[in-house]
Amino acid sequence: MSIRIAISILALAILPLASLTSAQAEDSADKAKAVKDEGGKYLDADGNPTYKIENGTVDWYTFSGYRRYHSDCHVCHGQDGMGSTYAPALANSLKTIDYPTFLSIVAQGRKNTANGKENVMPAFGDNKNVYCYLDDLYVYLRARADGAAPRGRPPKHEDKPQAAKDAEKSCMGG
Repeated sequence: MSIRIAISILALAILPLASLTSAQAEDSADKAKAVKDEGGKYLDADGNPTYKIENGTVDWYTFSGYRRYHSDCHVCHGQDGMGSTYAPALANSLKTIDYPTFLSIVAQGRKNTANGKENVMPAFGDNKNVYCYLDDLYVYLRARADGAAPRGRPPKHEDKPQAAKDAEKSCMGG
C-alpha cells in the first residue's frame, strides 16, 4: 500500500470523528498549548501535533515545518503562509481546519469552486519531501495561525531530536 493511500485512509477514518467537534472550531494558542512531550514532538490536549515556543526559541518541528513550507508550499501559498493571488493564506486556514482535515487535503488534494473561480490544491501524498514532514508543516502553520510564530525564519530552534532523525530516515528510505 502506498504511503499516500495509507495517509488518506487514516485521515478519512479520523475525519468524521474530528469534524463532529473541532473541524470548524477556532484554534487558539490556548487550545494549541503543548501538554505532552514525546521525544521533542509536542502534543496538545487532544493528542494533535503542536508547537512549543519559549523565549524566541521554537521547537525542532516548527523550525522544520518552516523549512519544508518554504521548500514546497510558499510558491502557491505565499511567504510565511500569508497567501497569494493564486492560493489562500494557510495562516488563516489553519485557524478553522483540524489536523485530520489538513492531512486529508495535503495527501489527496482539493478542488474548490467558489465565486466563479476554481482553485486546485494538488495531492502531495506521493511526495516524500511533503508527506514525511506533514506534522512539521502542520505545526509550523498552526503556530503561524495562532500568532505564536512571527513572519520570517525562526532565529533560534531546539536541536533535532533523535525521534525526528529516526522518523526521517525511515520515511525517506535512508
